[in-house]
Amino acid sequence: MSREIPLLLDGPCGQLEALHLDLPEAKGLVLICHPNPVQGGTMLNKVVSTLQRTARDAGYSTLRFNYRGVGASAGSHDMDTGEVDDAEAAAHWFRGQRPDLPLTLMGFSFGGFVAASLAGRLERQGIDVPRLFMVAPAVMRIGDDNPLPDSGQLTVVQPDADEVVPPQAVYDWSAGLARPHELLKVAECGHFFHGKLTDLRDLVLPRL
Repeated sequence: MSREIPLLLDGPCGQLEALHLDLPEAKGLVLICHPNPVQGGTMLNKVVSTLQRTARDAGYSTLRFNYRGVGASAGSHDMDTGEVDDAEAAAHWFRGQRPDLPLTLMGFSFGGFVAASLAGRLERQGIDVPRLFMVAPAVMRIGDDNPLPDSGQLTVVQPDADEVVPPQAVYDWSAGLARPHELLKVAECGHFFHGKLTDLRDLVLPRL
């Protein structure tokens, strides 16, 4: 019963293609946001897949989805708050399935911006997000219009040889972040965690 089921969710621009894993005895929900769609990012990205399997192995039900204009999802790329709107729709559907369970958010690269923005948005709606994981996050996109949540566990995982998101930009952003968080640096690792996916799993798993 640990296989994801494909489905179509109602999104702001029409249907959103998704993969859902429902564990009957789940201890929580994990929603995962994928990287930059303009650069080929989808919910099947290997980092996203690793995060999904890690959450599954930790006993969580999972949902990953394609943003607007990706795969079978309707609409076209917005590369801003539109993708956050998509993630919000996915989150509300997901929570509707198991309203008794807490929601954890994860995002990789551009998806780190999406997940962080969604976490802040949900907090302002009175919905707690106990855990937020940002993996090689596009921190340059995070601004006052999309503030992070004030509460909950925040974990940032940054490859130190990232060729897409400048590591120093993430380190500087972390240093300037007033709220408590954990910054984990992955040595000799590029943006897509080639040969380092097990390292990523080993960092995320004990924090779930």
